[in-house]
Amino acid sequence: MKLYLAGPDVFRSDALAWADTARALCAAHGHEALVPLDGDAIDAAGIYAANVAMIRAADVVMANLMSFRGVEPDSGTAFEVGFASALGKPVIGYLPDAAVLRDRVAQGFGPLRQTEDGALDRNGQRVEDFGLPLNLMLAIAARIVVGDLSDALAALTRFVPHD
Repeated sequence: MKLYLAGPDVFRSDALAWADTARALCAAHGHEALVPLDGDAIDAAGIYAANVAMIRAADVVMANLMSFRGVEPDSGTAFEVGFASALGKPVIGYLPDAAVLRDRVAQGFGPLRQTEDGALDRNGQRVEDFGLPLNLMLAIAARIVVGDLSDALAALTRFVPHD
């Protein structure tokens, strides 16, 4: 299968080495990795178009949904998950731990204040509390795996039947 690798990994200082390792890992499982770093576009519109085309060409989106620059996943990755879901493509998201969103917010954003209507963050905004590890729009759209890309690949056959 063709697997689009969504996530903030493209921003790593060793992104090219990461991409080579990820491609090899996918190939070892019998799959082709489609990496957002692939292609020759250098402007924002070109990169967007190339990534959207790769998602369209993919059979599955594998999304690194780790916290990025805060307590939430990378916004580009969230878009890619939504786009893939709108196309009816399976999405497997992976996280380094199974903490629920409420705990993630409290740990990364400060103590929560409990009210009759639920928990509020330090800015007075409600914190979603469905016992899910992410906002429901991501946690329901993606099959969530605790671990890394290797763990998500191992879980792939459980979630997406293929020949």
